[in-house]
Amino acid sequence: EKQPTGLVAASTDLQLANTVQALLSSPAMRVNTTSDVVGIETCGALKNVLAIGAGIIQGLGLGQNALAAFIVQGCSEIRYLVEAQGGKASTINGLGGIGDICLTCYGSLSRNRSVGVRLGQGEQLQDILASSSQVAEGVATAAVVVLLARRFRVSLPVLTGIAQILEGNISCEEAVNEIMGLPQIQGEA
Repeated sequence: EKQPTGLVAASTDLQLANTVQALLSSPAMRVNTTSDVVGIETCGALKNVLAIGAGIIQGLGLGQNALAAFIVQGCSEIRYLVEAQGGKASTINGLGGIGDICLTCYGSLSRNRSVGVRLGQGEQLQDILASSSQVAEGVATAAVVVLLARRFRVSLPVLTGIAQILEGNISCEEAVNEIMGLPQIQGEA
C-alpha cells in the first residue's frame, strides 16, 4: 500500500541524517531530520509509557476529555525530561514527539495502549503479558522513568504514576485520584 507516512532521522551528524533523508524519502514517505538525538530517543521511549496510561483511561471508561488532559500532561512531562537531559524542548512538537505519541496513544494497533486498556478493565499485568506474543516496551520503560525522574530531579507524576501501577504499588483508580489531587496549575492554558 502507498499510504503516506513519515519518520525522523536523528543524528548528531546532520550530513548523515540528510543522507538517510535522501535515501528513504519518497512520494509516500516524508523524512524529517534533527540533531536532537536525546529528544527523539526520549520521546520514542516514553510515548510507550504514556500509551499504557492512555489505555488505562480508556479501560476505566473515563472519557475523551480525561484522555486528552492525560496526554497533554504526559507530553509536558516528556518535554521536561528532554530539557533536563540537554535535549530541545521543541522536539516534542514534531513528528518524533506529538506525531508518534498520537499514533501510540490513540492507535488501535498499539501494543502498549492495549496493555493499558486491559489493566483499566481490571486484568492483572502478569496475565496480560503471559497472554501476548508481542512486547509492550512501555512496561519495562516505566521503571526507567522513575530512575530518570530522580536522577534529573524532574517531577513526572503522570509517567511515574504509570510505573507505580505496573509495579503493583497502586491501583489504576488510586493513580487517577492521586493525579487529580495534584495542585492546580497556574498560568498555563
